[in-house]
Amino acid sequence: MCGIFFSLSASGPLHPDDKTVALLKNRGPDSFHIHTIRIEIPEGKGSALGLKSPAVHLTFAATVLALRGDHVQPQPLIDAESRSVLCWNGEAWSIAGKPVCGNDTAVIFNCLLETAKEKDGLLDGPLRKLITVFNSLTGPFSFVFYDGFNMKVYFGRDCLGRRSLLQSLDPAGNIKICSICDGSSSISFNEVETDGIHMIDLTRVIDYSQGSFDGPVAPFHLHRIPWMPDDTLTDNNYSLRKPIPMMNKAMPGEVVPLLKLESPCLEILKQKLHQAVQVRLQNVPEPPPVIPGRAARIAVLFSGGLDCTLLARLAHDILPISEAVDLLNVAFENPRVAAASANDKTKLINGVFEDCPDRITGRAGHAELQRVCPKRLWIFVAIDVPYTETLTHRNNIKHLMRPHNTEMDLSIACALYFASRGKGIVSEETKDGIQTVPFTTAARVLLSGLGADEMFAGYTRHAVAFARHGFSGLIHEIDLDVSRLGTRNLGRDDRVISHWGREARYPYLDEEFLAWVTQAPIWERCGFGMPISHFVARHGDNNETSSNGTSQGADIEPGKMALRLIAFALEMNNVAIEKKRAIQFGSRTAKMESGRSKGTQLLS
Repeated sequence: MCGIFFSLSASGPLHPDDKTVALLKNRGPDSFHIHTIRIEIPEGKGSALGLKSPAVHLTFAATVLALRGDHVQPQPLIDAESRSVLCWNGEAWSIAGKPVCGNDTAVIFNCLLETAKEKDGLLDGPLRKLITVFNSLTGPFSFVFYDGFNMKVYFGRDCLGRRSLLQSLDPAGNIKICSICDGSSSISFNEVETDGIHMIDLTRVIDYSQGSFDGPVAPFHLHRIPWMPDDTLTDNNYSLRKPIPMMNKAMPGEVVPLLKLESPCLEILKQKLHQAVQVRLQNVPEPPPVIPGRAARIAVLFSGGLDCTLLARLAHDILPISEAVDLLNVAFENPRVAAASANDKTKLINGVFEDCPDRITGRAGHAELQRVCPKRLWIFVAIDVPYTETLTHRNNIKHLMRPHNTEMDLSIACALYFASRGKGIVSEETKDGIQTVPFTTAARVLLSGLGADEMFAGYTRHAVAFARHGFSGLIHEIDLDVSRLGTRNLGRDDRVISHWGREARYPYLDEEFLAWVTQAPIWERCGFGMPISHFVARHGDNNETSSNGTSQGADIEPGKMALRLIAFALEMNNVAIEKKRAIQFGSRTAKMESGRSKGTQLLS
């Protein structure tokens, strides 16, 4: 994980201000460097910039959170021969199907340098080779790369938008690209679109002297290399291959095939998900210890729900049994809920934090993991956030999540911000009984269950779509969700979580896993259209109840049924039947001051 800053200015080097540097260092506490170069514009084109000296200045700054290789790899990476520069924020799990060993930033830089100096007799040879590199890469990323051989700046994010990158253009024509909104202003920043990789050609200056133009105008030619589905690519177009194939829109016949534990597709699904988790847990370095002997390398953003608990259970099969795993569970003091409970003490039996829905399911999920994996040390970190502390951090959270700016953005960002801080309490057995002690996770890698709802029909809107339009409506809704993954909220989440020097990893958004799931027919992912009695007869026991008090059989939701059956197969029956609950409601960050505000309402 890294923090990136880049500027392109015709008036002189444009460095990040002190606040921006501090924010970038929070993302990457292990290294910080700045590098500036002066680029001469080709003769006769500098006048279009209105400069006495036909040159521009490129400034690169980068911070590093070292999670790959056996040493800290400082950034920016610089090639002395060509003056090429790379700032890389990501994880290249593999290139051309081969796992990337050691530091992935150095590997990517070498690949890009080889493409840049390609001399095959074609003017577009380097560009074609660069496209080949990104087509062969799997993993989340954002980057800025200056190709000194050909005087081109490339920047972009992966097509799912798993790493943040923002851009701005000021009235003077200065361009800034940064992992976060800079400290001086956040209004002019927008997220870099995930529709392709972008290129600034420093050899093609646009001459505006022949006409008048309104607003800020960058003087350089900007070109987009788009992500395109596999079946639309040809040898003649300059496009990146989108790693997620088109959705399988096959419809079941009159009788929907039943999804069962014995279904071959479930074993394949489990293997694919296991692989997605495994690649994200390999070779994670030891973190700086917070408590001697208790420093976990891995933590899970843990609500106790199906998605995250399943990831924790699969992580158990991968990690050495001697390693602890931290379960980060956040609960908030919501004054609106507290006020509503003031006249009815039965609504607040265990206190404001322990009665949070996600705390209840979190405790139950922790107990289930302890039962099925008793030899593993599962450290349940209860992160209690008083309302006064929420207010103290609110402005910082609002700055980090920008340009997102709605009530819902703030509610979700608050939950992720405090959960990823990892500062709470744990319960320990002592000679005097169970005591709680302060605890902060040392883990720098956080597993997140994000993406499961989109792929396996876990949202309420999926059930509504099926109720209204059957399988055609359901498939359309899932297809819509998958198609807009890159334009939704992953950049916001990255900015908030990475503020604490930690990196979120999303196994459900693994490219190979997504590719397989999107090609699976809808009836192999969820239980819509199947008789609930089928699942109740096999897995339900109406004499038992789940952690939220519902009977185990009658209330099994059809959404994410494939994942539920895997949980059943792993003997996590209570987790398998947990209902979907949005993070802002489970942790109680939603509507803290007023129950009448809408999630889409803009913040003042």
